[in-house]
Amino acid sequence: MFDVKLILESVPFLLRGALYTVQVSVLAIVAGLILGWMFGLASVSGIKALRAATWCYVYFIRGTPLLVQIFLIYFGLAALGLNLPAFWSGVIALGLNSGGFQAEIVRAGIESIDKGQSEAARSIGMSRVQTLLFILVPQTIRRVIPPLTNELITLTKSSSLLSAIAALELTHAGQLIIARTFAAFEIYAAVALIYLLLVGVLSRCSTLLERRVFVNY
Repeated sequence: MFDVKLILESVPFLLRGALYTVQVSVLAIVAGLILGWMFGLASVSGIKALRAATWCYVYFIRGTPLLVQIFLIYFGLAALGLNLPAFWSGVIALGLNSGGFQAEIVRAGIESIDKGQSEAARSIGMSRVQTLLFILVPQTIRRVIPPLTNELITLTKSSSLLSAIAALELTHAGQLIIARTFAAFEIYAAVALIYLLLVGVLSRCSTLLERRVFVNY
């Protein structure tokens, strides 16, 4: 029998896990944005060493599972003498992962702009850096907002993998309750519902952001 009372009793602890999830996700997406734009711009620069470093970073991130990356940060760094809490290991792992995918989004956004605009900027004496910063980047921001907001939603859901290192995020909070009550169906249903609410809020915010940017462009 579906135990609604158990779900209601578990809500405070699950919400604590949801808050943890939001905190990790926000910090990770900020780190991902910084890394994504940094490596995205480096990938279209004229410096071969930067392009090579970006290719290696993106290739590793896209070619390995996120769970392995989380283990590499949490257990790998500990083996080297750097013991990070699960929270910060999660932020770093998710941030690095998101940065790799965002770098590709930024690169694709820049390369989607007509090359004639770069040639026109050069013809009036603008340098390569000036062309990138003042001509290409402003247009790229508008184009990459939809995929970047989608990446934020994906990252929020991917934070559930942090349960593997006992981070007290939403999924792990549910697992702890299940270990005590053995009510897997009820608790996972509640966890799923909270994830749906989080994603729904993020989706709505991203839609409003897209409309605002496109209207003011």
